[in-house]
Amino acid sequence: MRTASSKAALHTLRFLGGRIGGLLATLLASSFVVFGALYLAPGSPITFLTHGRSMTPEAIAQINEQYHFDEPFIVQYVRWLGGILQGDFGRSILYKDAVGSLLGQRIGTTVALIALSALLVALIGLGIGIFSGLKPGVAASALMGVSTAAMAVPTFVAAVVLTLVFAVELGWFPVFGVGENPIDMLYHLILPAFALALASIAFVARLSQAAIRQEITADHVQTAISRGFPYGVVVRRHVLRNASLPVLTVLGLTLAGMISGTVVVEQVFQLNGLGSLLVSSVQQKDFPVVQAICLVYVTAFIVLNTVIDLAYSVLDPRVSVGGGKS
Repeated sequence: MRTASSKAALHTLRFLGGRIGGLLATLLASSFVVFGALYLAPGSPITFLTHGRSMTPEAIAQINEQYHFDEPFIVQYVRWLGGILQGDFGRSILYKDAVGSLLGQRIGTTVALIALSALLVALIGLGIGIFSGLKPGVAASALMGVSTAAMAVPTFVAAVVLTLVFAVELGWFPVFGVGENPIDMLYHLILPAFALALASIAFVARLSQAAIRQEITADHVQTAISRGFPYGVVVRRHVLRNASLPVLTVLGLTLAGMISGTVVVEQVFQLNGLGSLLVSSVQQKDFPVVQAICLVYVTAFIVLNTVIDLAYSVLDPRVSVGGGKS
């Protein structure tokens, strides 16, 4: 007879296997969409390779053969996917270098920017939301008013305004670049990270405030307080823990949104990351680089959502792995 623990372990393994299988299937479908969308996009990389000059049919045929442009779509896709599985993203048409090498040189900047932005969202957004939810009053209303205004500011507007005020006028932060060492990089990324995180900070603050106020008025919380349980213990064990589930979902989606927002911020602050590389590659029809970066972004988004699903059962024992009853 199976014990309860063995059944739970088997259920967990089945769920993880299903999630990993779904993750791989989603990545496969996403890779097909990414490759197909660029294949069907107007324009051709041959125009960039020839610099708009007239070429003989023999020269064009040689370029098509070199880059496999003359092969059917499905053959090109299978060739590209096979290279991806072996860690080979192809060669850049613009830089004449391996795409994997180009991504490796720039991905550190993008990851650092997203990590710092996520830290700002978690610290400032959750801090404002928890304070406003637990301490309603004039200060809480003022913070929520500022948050509402900040939510309406697009990322590119925030980036430009912050640059003009804090970099150009006040001179507190550098205008562009990523620095030369980790400490210098942190200093250079503070302003871009805040521009990227501004709207997300406001959104998380408002959502966490609403979730906390909803939980603090729940019957079980009011009963615990009326029976004399310490207020701090009730808040930690019941209010904040239960309110963390919707906040966790939004934090995950917010982080995914910031991944795409790096394209704008890196352009404004001239950061040498994946976002700026994506923009230049799109402009120059550098298909291998565009496909690789899009696939990296999609993979990060899918993996992030899978991690959030697994974190539910850790935060709330009432939510079992796989969505069944615990």
